Amino acid sequence: QVQLLESGGGLVQAGGSLRLSCAASGSIFSLNVMGWYRQAPGKQRELVATITNGVTTNYAEAVKGRFTISRDNAKNTVALQMNSLKPEDTAVYYCNFRRQVFPYREFWGQGTLVTVSS
Repeated sequence: QVQLLESGGGLVQAGGSLRLSCAASGSIFSLNVMGWYRQAPGKQRELVATITNGVTTNYAEAVKGRFTISRDNAKNTVALQMNSLKPEDTAVYYCNFRRQVFPYREFWGQGTLVTVSS
């Protein structure tokens, strides 16, 4: 079992910044992908950004140039720096952990709310 603890959500004005953090603990495997997803009211969950152990990143088109994902492999943590926030970024943000070695399994955090006011 892997537990994911998120922090950093809150209320911010448009154009502002927030930094989300996620720490993974438990049955950690060396090969994994960590990332962030979000779900806005009335919409389905969508990918925000992911990062591998080798720091290969993947971003949603809507956040490219504004968000930056990073990780500390030794500490099994991942962070999401969010700049130039827009009202449409308002959502619950979920930390994700996916094993790339058997037993393949995916884990989710409880989510942290980000609200961007206009």
